[in-house]
Amino acid sequence: MTIYNSKTVRLAGNERGTAAVEFALVVVVLLVILSGTVEFGKSFWYYNSLTRSTRDAARMMSLADPDTLTSAIPVAQDAVVNMAVAASVPGVVRGNIAISCLNTSFAVIACQDGVSPAYVRVAVTGYNLKLGGWMALFAPSGSVSSQDIALGPHTVMPYLP
Repeated sequence: MTIYNSKTVRLAGNERGTAAVEFALVVVVLLVILSGTVEFGKSFWYYNSLTRSTRDAARMMSLADPDTLTSAIPVAQDAVVNMAVAASVPGVVRGNIAISCLNTSFAVIACQDGVSPAYVRVAVTGYNLKLGGWMALFAPSGSVSSQDIALGPHTVMPYLP
C-alpha cells in the first residue's frame, strides 16, 4: 500500500496544464522545421526538374541537323516547357528558355542554318520561385513574408553533327 502525503498530491495537481503548454511550444518548433523542409525540398525538386529538362533539350539541339538548326530552337523550347509541366513546375513559359549557339571559346554566336556551332546552351532565365508559398517565412524582425529566388539552371553540350 502506497501512502501519499499532502505535498505530493498538491504538486501533481499544479502540473496538470504543463504537458499542454510543453506540447504547444514543441509543436510550433516542429511546424517551422516541417515547413522549411517542405519549402526547400520543393525548390530542389523544381531546380532538378528544370536541370533535367535543359539537359534533354540541349541533347536534342546537339543532334539537330545543321541545315534546320533555327527551326529546332522553338521545338527545344517547347520540350523544356512540356517537361517542366510534366514535373509539376509552375509558371515556366517559352520566354523563360534561352537557347544559344557557342563557338570554341564559348562565346555566343548567332544560330544559323547551315553553320555548325561548337556548342549549344539551353538555359532557364527569368524564372522565380516563391519560398513561403506553403507556409510563410518569419523574418528576424518578426514579420511574416515570402521570398522570391531565381532558378537558372543551364546545360552546355557539344554540337555533334
